[in-house]
Parts: sequence; structure tokens; C-alpha cells
Amino acid sequence: MAAKKQIIPAKKTPPAKAAAKIPSKTGVSAAKVAKAATPAKPVKAAKPVAAKPVKAAKPVAAKPAKAAKPVAAKPVKAASASAADGTLLDAGTTAPSFELFDEKGASVSSSSLAGKPYLLYFYPKDDTPGCTKEACDIRDNFGRFGKQGLRVLGVSPDSQQSHAKFGKKYGLPFTLLSDPDKRLANAYGVWAEKLNYGKKYMGIVRSSFLIGADGRVKKVYRGVKVNGHVDAVLTDARGVL
Repeated sequence: MAAKKQIIPAKKTPPAKAAAKIPSKTGVSAAKVAKAATPAKPVKAAKPVAAKPVKAAKPVAAKPAKAAKPVAAKPVKAASASAADGTLLDAGTTAPSFELFDEKGASVSSSSLAGKPYLLYFYPKDDTPGCTKEACDIRDNFGRFGKQGLRVLGVSPDSQQSHAKFGKKYGLPFTLLSDPDKRLANAYGVWAEKLNYGKKYMGIVRSSFLIGADGRVKKVYRGVKVNGHVDAVLTDARGVL
């Protein structure tokens, strides 16, 4: 009779230890896996950092603009003109009456000149190149005007004070009449629209008028050129006065 084979029961291993002893397929122990599965500690929220205040930019003072260099004015060419009211005095017409003050503040009227011939000449402005030359030409030939019994009166819109200064500066021996309102200039049609370099403006057109003893206009000179004007007037005066 064969002997019975004794069967020795296997020792039971506790589950936890068994798990620890059994390697995982990945080669990582269960203990390590369990540790890795432990939830991470919550991350503390970062403290808010207060933004630093931005410094205001220092105002930069603007550099003062440089003054523009003055541009020299171009010489004025002789301007064309037309009378303000469209009418022009012709020889043979009665000279307009007037009453104006001279450089001394005395009143001079057309009625006070009646019975004597005179030259009435209109010019733009005291002490300007063309007007000064014209006045000095008359001054230098004043004796010739006197021989023909011809009185000379210059007219411009300048004041009595300006006339007095102008006359004294150049030793002018004749009368200068102030016509600030341009009434006499308008009556003779010499306050007119002028055209210069394409620009229109109002001004005195250099002109002269020979007035006879009978109070009528004998000779008209418009757009006067200063050179030779005095000789032309004196020559004409001998024939018409």
C-alpha cells in the first residue's frame, strides 16, 4: 500500500505585502504608484503686486519760433489805373471847386485862386522817391513858373503835419494841400483803381492839371513820368495860358 503524499498548505501572504512584493509590469512598485497617486498640495495664490505709479513726464518747453527774415519788397512798377467813378476831366471843362488846408494850416480855396493860372499836381505820398524827385524838380525850376505867373499847388492825402515836414526837409517853396478824404482827388479822377503785379488796389495816380485864369482846365497830364515833366508843363503853359 502506497504511502499517502503529505500536502503542505501554502503560506498565505497578506495582500498589502503581496502587492509590495509583486513587481508591476512597468517595473515600478505598487508602493511607489500609491505614493504618486497622493493628491498634490494646493499651490498658494501669488500675492498681488501693486503696480508702481507711473511718473508724469516732465513737460518739454517748446522752442520759440525763429522770426522770419524780412523779405525785401520788389520795386513797384508804374501802375495802370482807372478813375474811381469812371469819369475823367478833359481840357476845356470847368475845374472842380475846392477848399483845403495847406502845410501851414491855412485854408486855400479855388475861389481864392480865381483870375490867376495855376498848376495843380497830385502825387501819392510825401517823402517817397518818385514824389520827392518831382517836388525837387519843381523847386529847382520854381523861378521859371514865377516868370509865367503860374502858381504851383501839390496835393496828396497826407496830413498837414506831414506836408510841413516834407516841405521843410527839401526847402519846397510852393503850397502843399492836404486831401485826406480824397474829395479833390476824386473830383479830378485821380483816386483810382491801380493794378500792380496782378494786384488791384486804390491809390493816387500821379497827375497834373494846368488851370487857366478863367477857371477852366487847359491841359491834362495823367500817369506822369517825373523825368521831363516840368519842362513839358512850362512849354505847354506858354501856349495855352
